[in-house]
Amino acid sequence: MSLTIDLEGRRALVTGAGRGIGRAIARTLAGAGATVAVNDIVPAQVDMVVEEILAAGGKATPMPFDVTQWQEVARTVVRYGDIDMLVNNAGNAGAEGFGELCDFAESDPEDWMRYFAVNLFGTMHCTRAVLPSMIAGNGGRVVTIVSDAGRYGDAKLAPYAAAKAGAAGFCRSVAREVGRYGITVNCVSLGTIESPATAGGSADNSRYVVRRRGKPEEVASLVAYLASPMAAWITGQTYALNGGYTFSL
Repeated sequence: MSLTIDLEGRRALVTGAGRGIGRAIARTLAGAGATVAVNDIVPAQVDMVVEEILAAGGKATPMPFDVTQWQEVARTVVRYGDIDMLVNNAGNAGAEGFGELCDFAESDPEDWMRYFAVNLFGTMHCTRAVLPSMIAGNGGRVVTIVSDAGRYGDAKLAPYAAAKAGAAGFCRSVAREVGRYGITVNCVSLGTIESPATAGGSADNSRYVVRRRGKPEEVASLVAYLASPMAAWITGQTYALNGGYTFSL
């Protein structure tokens, strides 16, 4: 007996889908039958992923916008139409990248906002944009990619950790508000995943029980499940996908 995730007829929006984890999520959802709106701040990367999905026989449309800009998000989402599944994947430190990491006591307060702008406010903007149509349609899925930096804590990442923890708390609150409409809201908390954003980093995997970095496709598989009808009674949860970096009950 085989188990198949069927998302035929569903319309998904994946943010930050121009490369890495978001690209894998977009391709996986399209492979399960969803029509995927591919978002990224870099239009050329959006077009590349859309072309990949179309070439594989899937359905996709480009949706470049900056998740940190509410008016841009709202305008683009309204123009696209109803969305059944939102994956808040855009993150890290935005287009600027992480830059030099330092202890919080040495950090510059003016540097904090770039972490909050994409990881917290970007998640809030996109969720706010899609919820009215989900409520009207009496159903939907919101999956937000967060980080073990926010769930467990990592040194030299305090502003990023605060933003990711904020996104998870935001999702739990929204889950309580919209569950009665058949909408589920969950988070996936990641350890280090192989991606362009982590390329060149330390190769020391000794803190992981499974002694390697995660793969984008492994994230995509869990997201596809949470976005599917099979996860209809799961909401307000944060799933750690981290190779045993931390354990939780």
